[in-house]
Amino acid sequence: MNFDFSEEQQALREQARRLFADGRSRARRLLDSGDAHDASLWTQLVEMGLSAAAIPEPLGGVGLGALELCVVAEEAGRSLAPVPFASSVLYATEALKLAGGAAATRWLPKLADGSAIGTVAFTEGHGTWDARPTARVENGRLFGFKEPVADPAADFAIVSATSKALNGGYDWWLVDLHAEGVVVQAIDTLDCLRRHARIEFDGAPVAALGQLGDGARLASRMLDIAAVLTAFEQLGGAEAQLEACVDYAKTRRAFGSLIGVNQGVKHRLADMYAKIQLARGHCYYAAWALSTTAAQLPLAAAGARLAATDAFSFAAEEAIELHGGIGFTWDNDCHLYYRRARLLALTLGNRSRWSDRLVRALCLRRANASSEAAA
Repeated sequence: MNFDFSEEQQALREQARRLFADGRSRARRLLDSGDAHDASLWTQLVEMGLSAAAIPEPLGGVGLGALELCVVAEEAGRSLAPVPFASSVLYATEALKLAGGAAATRWLPKLADGSAIGTVAFTEGHGTWDARPTARVENGRLFGFKEPVADPAADFAIVSATSKALNGGYDWWLVDLHAEGVVVQAIDTLDCLRRHARIEFDGAPVAALGQLGDGARLASRMLDIAAVLTAFEQLGGAEAQLEACVDYAKTRRAFGSLIGVNQGVKHRLADMYAKIQLARGHCYYAAWALSTTAAQLPLAAAGARLAATDAFSFAAEEAIELHGGIGFTWDNDCHLYYRRARLLALTLGNRSRWSDRLVRALCLRRANASSEAAA
């Protein structure tokens, strides 16, 4: 079985890489400006059709699939491109497609043509995307808060909240972030490039997504989708750090010789490479499972999530060490990747939580295999 990407998908990768070529320099300028994202780069991304890549053609999209999203996510992660690609394209768009309904039909064309930016608001404090929310909906109005919410300058958010009709369950709701009853308060996080906020809702109007009481099922499915797409973003970041370290080892001299000739440096680069290749194998398997809606998706997504988190975290830490004194300075880009690695390691839940999901998926597969053997 060939898990590699097609020639068309590799061509898309090259286009995305050219688009994000100056991502780090744009990120630096964003730090100085304080803007929510790089509007110019986002406009170019929309014009290339990347915001509409996986949206169906009847809704104004390009009609591509999950594999194309994986390719672009990897290149966005490689460059630290300061655009709301993850929040709007990888998360909000996929969540709307998953939930469906009139609200999704209304907003997906706006996401496709770039007239709207979306985000997701599923966490409250230290919760995870599938935790039962405390936010509530009463008579079509939302009350409560969500924190942290990435890219809060978006036009709308998909929010998880309970209601009296659900008897302990919860649903997804779409909230216009420009409506009355929405208060956005910026908060600081370790990643200074991807803006975050606490959003408070005091009677904000909402539109229902999906079926009544379907929030838990949607959250579980969305976690698997997001895990695969985020794993590719992490993979791209890890590769960028390995490439930076290799280039530095080839040019940096200490005590009259290149540092790359030292075994201690070579071994650490080899360890980075090994972890990245292991993560790549998991990511490709997960991409196949996602694109084919295979039954192995929960298992593959958990494996990709854990392997990619390990690879990016390790590469970001080693890059700072291998760059020596300059690696600890603000002028070096290593700390930007380290911050992103730490953020992505917690965005969808920590390592312990994903280890539990992996174990449950393995146990389920074993149980199914035993049932089939008995039959």
